[in-house]
Amino acid sequence: MGISIEEKEEFRGFSLRLRTAGETQRLFPRTLPYYKMFFLRRKVPMQGRFIFLGTGASLGVPVIGCSCEVCRSEMSYNRRLRSSGLVRIADKQVLIDAGPDFRFQALKHHIHRLDAALLTHSHYDHIGGIDELRIYDFIQKRPLSIFLSNDSLQEITARYPYLFSNKGSHLSWQVLQGDEGVVDLEGIQIGYFSYEQKGMKVTGFRIGKFAYVTDIQSYTESVFESLSGVETLVLSALRHEVSPLHLSIDQAVSFAHHIGAKHTYFTHVSHDVDYGTTSSSLPSDIRLSYDGLEIVFDY
Repeated sequence: MGISIEEKEEFRGFSLRLRTAGETQRLFPRTLPYYKMFFLRRKVPMQGRFIFLGTGASLGVPVIGCSCEVCRSEMSYNRRLRSSGLVRIADKQVLIDAGPDFRFQALKHHIHRLDAALLTHSHYDHIGGIDELRIYDFIQKRPLSIFLSNDSLQEITARYPYLFSNKGSHLSWQVLQGDEGVVDLEGIQIGYFSYEQKGMKVTGFRIGKFAYVTDIQSYTESVFESLSGVETLVLSALRHEVSPLHLSIDQAVSFAHHIGAKHTYFTHVSHDVDYGTTSSSLPSDIRLSYDGLEIVFDY
C-alpha cells in the first residue's frame, strides 16, 4: 500500500477496527466472544513511511533567473528543492541522497538523527550536501554509515578528500558489492540494483515493496526483475520532452506500468512541468510528488 497521509483516513476502517478485543466487541457486540473470532484477524504487514524532502531536478524550481510560468507560480507544489527522501521504518531513519538543499530539508523536517544514508550516484544535486552529514557523528557519537557504489565512492573521494582524512572520518563508507544485492541494516533488508545515466553508474534501492529509482536513462531487463513485486514506486520523470539523461513523463508512465506498481510517484521534476496541469493528465495510479509529501508503504 502506498498512499499519502492525507489520503490515509479514507482507508481506515475494517482492518484497524479488528486490531484489539475492545474494537472487535464494538463491531460485534451481540455475536461471538473475541477469542472465538481470532480467525477474522489478518496479519498486518510492517509499514514504513517515506517523506519527499525534495522533488526537483538539478536546478531546483524556481530556477535562478527564469521567469517561466512554473517558476513564477504561487502554487507550493511547484516549488521543488533538489530530490532527496527519508525512509522511516521500524525505529530506523534512512536518508536517500544528500543534495545541496539537505541542511534546509533536515531543519524543516526535524531530522535529528539518522541510522544510514543511501547514495544513488555522485552528481552534485545528489551529494552536494554530503558534508552536512558529519553532524550526525557529533550527535550520535558514532560515524554515520553511507551505502554507495564503488564508482560513487571514487568520485566523492576525489571531490571531498578531507572527508577521508583521520580528522575528517565522521562518516563510515559502506561499498555496495557488485551491481545488485542486499544489505542488512540491523534487521531491515535493503536491496540495491544498478543502471546507467549517460555512462554514469546509478544505484536504485528497494525496501520491502517500496523502491526508489532516480536518474534512470539506460537499463537492462534485470532492473525489472529487481523491481518485481514492488507496490510503491518513486521514479524520476524530468519533463514532457524526451531527454538524453532522464525518462520523460510518458516514458516514466510506461516504465511504471511495466513494473505494475499499485502507486507510482514521479520525482526529480523540472520547471517544464506544472503540477496542476500535469497531474490532471496522469493515470489514476500515478501522481506527481511534491516537497513534504509523506506516503506509507508495506515492508
